[in-house]
Amino acid sequence: MEIAEKCIDTIRCLAIDAVEHANSGHPGAPMALAPAAYVLWMKHLRYNPRNPNWFNRDRFILSNGHASMLQYAVLHLTGYDITLDDIKQFRQLGSITPGHPEHGLTPGVETTTGPLGQGFMTAVGMAMAEAHLAKLFNKDDTTIVDHYTYVFCSDGDLMEGASHEAASIAGHLGLGKLIYLYDNNHITIEGNTNLTYDDDVARRFEAYNWHVQDIGDVANDLEAISTAFQKAKDVKDKPSLIMLRTHIGYGSPNKQDTSAAHGSPLGDEEVRLTKKFYGWPEDKTFYVPDDVKEHMAHAVVSGNKLEKEWDAALAAYKLKYADPGIRFEQYLKQEPEDGWDNDMPVYKSADGEKATRSVTTDVTSKLATSLPWLIGGSADLGESTSSFMKSLGYYSKDAYQDRNIAWGIREHAMCAASTGLMVHGGVRPFAATYFCFTDYAKPAIRMAAIMEQPVIYVMTHDSIGLGEDGKTHQPIEQLITFRAMPNIVVLRPADANETVQAWLTAIKRKEGPTMLVLTRQKVAVIDQDKYTPAKALERGAYILSKEAADKPDAIIIATGSEVQLAIAAQNKLLEQSIAVRVVSMPSWELFRKQSKAYRDEVLPPAITTRLAVEAAAPEGWHEWVGSEGQILGMTDFGASAPAKDLFQHFGFTADNIVAKIKTMISGK
Repeated sequence: MEIAEKCIDTIRCLAIDAVEHANSGHPGAPMALAPAAYVLWMKHLRYNPRNPNWFNRDRFILSNGHASMLQYAVLHLTGYDITLDDIKQFRQLGSITPGHPEHGLTPGVETTTGPLGQGFMTAVGMAMAEAHLAKLFNKDDTTIVDHYTYVFCSDGDLMEGASHEAASIAGHLGLGKLIYLYDNNHITIEGNTNLTYDDDVARRFEAYNWHVQDIGDVANDLEAISTAFQKAKDVKDKPSLIMLRTHIGYGSPNKQDTSAAHGSPLGDEEVRLTKKFYGWPEDKTFYVPDDVKEHMAHAVVSGNKLEKEWDAALAAYKLKYADPGIRFEQYLKQEPEDGWDNDMPVYKSADGEKATRSVTTDVTSKLATSLPWLIGGSADLGESTSSFMKSLGYYSKDAYQDRNIAWGIREHAMCAASTGLMVHGGVRPFAATYFCFTDYAKPAIRMAAIMEQPVIYVMTHDSIGLGEDGKTHQPIEQLITFRAMPNIVVLRPADANETVQAWLTAIKRKEGPTMLVLTRQKVAVIDQDKYTPAKALERGAYILSKEAADKPDAIIIATGSEVQLAIAAQNKLLEQSIAVRVVSMPSWELFRKQSKAYRDEVLPPAITTRLAVEAAAPEGWHEWVGSEGQILGMTDFGASAPAKDLFQHFGFTADNIVAKIKTMISGK
């Protein structure tokens, strides 16, 4: 048996044994894709197993993440810090080999995948980041940013509509260092793909301006696969798709080319027969021959050599190009210089009303200079979301150096690719659209939260306050949806100054995504001489009103534009000798992180007469108002009318708040 074939069968049998041992998993795809994985990792992929985070490595994404044992087996054999014991703990509690690949847990895993289409989209962002940094820093005589993004994807990835969004923009941007291998095995869980799928995939991707190779049924022809990868690398101005006809469960006498090989262990007898077909010891499990170890461990030697060569090139670059060399390091570390947040806009109440969405342009246009790695844009709503950075152009295949990204009407791809930009490194992305349209992007936002990636989401048109567009565009349940999501911080600022502070808070956060939820309608600028300055936003909630703050009869808690109503109601109640505290609570998550002493200072346990005011679903607010408190929220989808009429119709008025507070007090 030739060493290459022996390595491939080792990958296959490790996957088979791990799934069998766990009594759970997907053996079929690893068995089919092992030759392609071997060719890629041993002949084309540039990486260093001893330093999985080496910057100039090629990126590999397993978009069909259910085939995770394929990746774990290859990572183990090529020398990453994944032991055979880790392989034996596949899908077990506390292991680094979970059912689907998880970024930050397993060395060598570039992004979390599993829900089909997510890896496909995220990879586009990685390739965009590489193109951006290469354009900024490479010189005619020195190349320091030069790597590919490789993706394995499946029928399921291509069926998901998300892949259409991502393929379209990748082709439009001409991302030539983006290479996908399509595992065309004709099988899904329910059976043959002809039940539901007969797309002409080649023509589809050619229409998206991709370079396509349909190399047919050559899944075990290493030379043919290697040649296809090389041809894809040679095409510089288009992303590439290699269509490979594979056979799921290859070598299994009774389950090859059936859905039975997809998501279940083969079973003891079928494992024995399959190993016999491979010429493998039938009585050995988790067996790695010594010559396979030696052969594939050469990746450690070659990887160290590649990284040292790059280190030397980078050192020479810094000597010859001192300023760009310093900036390159700054981009990678993203440590802003002292004073980066100086000269931020400060708004006065005398300036008049201002929609909180409009603050984004003011802030990002200033941060664009002090944070040159800040990059982002909107899903065709740059003007509406005010997310365009002034003085900067649009990112395009002719201008990869520019930093405003026109994503088109592709909310899902925008948010997934933004995660790709983030995990790649060297840039800090933000993504903007209407808050209601997070329904199209939530799976991608969830993946960023799982990976704790500090992507910034700018979501405008935050409530019924958007007005005449009506209930289809008016977010109701979205706030509680994202507040229920772990690792994300949601910020709904009350006015322009709170919005500035929300942006600064988002920039400072490194441990997960931040979502800014902003108004379409104009709101008054709160007088910071009379009320607590907006910098207090960083604590999540704070006592806004200085009047009646010590021993109030009741507390009104509000977010966003409804804070204005709370202030107006407070003034009306004071005229009636009823002392009410107004608390601005832009972020539940940040407030939870404060000390109990601070939380009790803002919301004293003894004061149980509390009213939460928010033009959104009321769920979750009892955490803050308690069992005796009440909530003025939305239990309908809104309507089409001017904003002022909608607030009146749904009871979001100062007079209604006054009436509710008085009823609550009199009822005690």
